[in-house]
Amino acid sequence: MNWGKLVWWPMYRGRYRHSQEALFDGLRIRLTLWYCGVLGAALILFGIALYLGTQYFLFSPIESDAAMHAQMHAHQWLMDSSDHTCQPPDPYGHFGPPFPPQDSLPMPEMVVCFDRNGSLLSNQRTTELPSAFLTNTLAKSALQTDQPVTDIVNAGGSIGSIYRYALVVPNSSGSDNGGVVLVGEPIQAQETALSLLLTLLLTIGCVALAGAGLGGLFLANRALQPARLAWANQQRFIADASHELRTPLTLLRADAEVLLRDRERLVPEDGALLEDIVAEANHMARLATNLLTLARLDNVALHQEHEVVNLAELAQETVRRVQAFAEQSGITVQLECSHDPYVVGDPMLLEQAVLVLLDNAIKYNRPDGRVTVHMTVQDKQVLLEVKDTGIGIAAEHLPHLGERFYRVDKARSREAGGTGLGLSIARNAALAHDGQLTLTSIPGKGTTVVLTLPSATRESNHSSGQRT
Repeated sequence: MNWGKLVWWPMYRGRYRHSQEALFDGLRIRLTLWYCGVLGAALILFGIALYLGTQYFLFSPIESDAAMHAQMHAHQWLMDSSDHTCQPPDPYGHFGPPFPPQDSLPMPEMVVCFDRNGSLLSNQRTTELPSAFLTNTLAKSALQTDQPVTDIVNAGGSIGSIYRYALVVPNSSGSDNGGVVLVGEPIQAQETALSLLLTLLLTIGCVALAGAGLGGLFLANRALQPARLAWANQQRFIADASHELRTPLTLLRADAEVLLRDRERLVPEDGALLEDIVAEANHMARLATNLLTLARLDNVALHQEHEVVNLAELAQETVRRVQAFAEQSGITVQLECSHDPYVVGDPMLLEQAVLVLLDNAIKYNRPDGRVTVHMTVQDKQVLLEVKDTGIGIAAEHLPHLGERFYRVDKARSREAGGTGLGLSIARNAALAHDGQLTLTSIPGKGTTVVLTLPSATRESNHSSGQRT
């Protein structure tokens, strides 16, 4: 079974917020999010580039220096022996015998040698070296791959992290069967600098995003001012144009109806044209009235009369008004209400909303169909349900119902006199009363529309029997 359900919730709880305000609030939030997103992406790219660049400039000299000194020790091992290659540092912090002046570069602070089995050579003094540095895992990896390998170990204490570089010394004549030279340099200072940089980047980024949010709201408000002005002008124009059109349309229809009274004196073609004029004038009058109603609903400054309304009496009067139209279409309209529910609102606006729902239920019903109006009170909410046995609405159309001038079947809707504004009026009327409109439809079986409004008991302390 193909069915669908669409719920229009109020934009905001409590005080009614107009659809215009909701529209501009959404635009303002989206613009602000775009500002923050663009700035955040730029900050992330800048931070990554700065972090990686700083990391390269901090560690690249250490890596090059460790590789250079490992080559020196390997060369000394091949030229002399491992006895002098892996000697503990001299008082000046250099390992082994001093090099010639042209090679006098600062030597790494730590160096040890391993044999071909990955064991430390016995002629070394390693008591002052960290145990983490002396592990043979890197030396064995170098022996397995026969390539220089590196890693970082944590020695703890005041030394911290150590960058290690292992270089294989090949077998050759005069050497002690080769082995591995392991050179290490503490990099705790560099890692601390990187950690500080990362902290600064995150802190500055968060502050910048917060500033971008505030600045984005300010810029969005400034950018939306022309749109607000254009919207207000458009609503004013629609209201003025709709109001001005009603009088000439009424006169046009009246003149055509007067001419139709002497239909027997008219040429048949002229009578048909006058009937078309009356029909189109009626359609345009309804359209102008609906546009005027929506323009008034869109006007935030509109003063509405709110009072305690007996919804059962209002629904009964509305059913009476549509009874003749329903009988012409062969539709039975039935009202079911066990008690009198009360709401606080504008009676004319509420009556128009209920009239829209009944009008749609009759227009899009089947011959000999039925329309049921049922009212209940649940959880301090008054539910007015209008259920028909009509043709129903396909699920793909449900998300668009309530959009202005949207019609499911344009040909049938135009033939029935619909303008595509009825549900928009009902929805906005519900929102104007802190309510909601729920529509459920099963194609081929009918449609159920529920208008939910706050019960007057919730507002009794605020406006019981009082106009606002």
